[in-house]
Amino acid sequence: MLIYLIRHSMTPGNKKRCYIGSTDESLCKEGIELLARYQYPTAQMLITSPMRRCIETAEYIYPDMQSNSLVELRECDFGRFEGMNYEELKDDPVYQEWISKEGKIPFPDGEDQMMFRERCVIGFDKAVERFYKNGVKEGALVVHGGTIMAILEKYARPVEDFYHWKVDNGQGFTIEVNEVTWFGDCNDRYVVVKEKLNREEQ
Repeated sequence: MLIYLIRHSMTPGNKKRCYIGSTDESLCKEGIELLARYQYPTAQMLITSPMRRCIETAEYIYPDMQSNSLVELRECDFGRFEGMNYEELKDDPVYQEWISKEGKIPFPDGEDQMMFRERCVIGFDKAVERFYKNGVKEGALVVHGGTIMAILEKYARPVEDFYHWKVDNGQGFTIEVNEVTWFGDCNDRYVVVKEKLNREEQ
């Protein structure tokens, strides 16, 4: 089974390099223009995060497909950092402490980073099962950058850390799930990263 992990396109907050998690932004003009520059593979089934930016991206890439959403695939709630960028936060001692801990401590008034990653993995497991039950051989997930990073940190082969899997808006990865090992008695769950989805039209 091939699965295409696609990060949503650009929003106003993304343009300003802000932490945009629970804020339900739409795509900006540049985000729509960005999608027109990329080619995306066809898919038999489409699953998204419930956030508006993911749904709008999915509608643009796959206009003739009906999507389903999984709440577990939504982005992290950045709490006090939500809607702010590095320049606005760099003098905040709480932010500096968060950076010093490599982003592994909870966001103040927001979501625990480790719980967020576990949630994303649960959502991915549900998506794979849904694809499998529907006989899907090529499925697409239109989600968030953090969601993709969490999924691949957990399951990708070769193994890499969370931040290795960071991708820009509109980009992502093609991954392969071995259905025999994933659903078999050994329950050996991993994915093989086949290629990065960043092909631009000439």
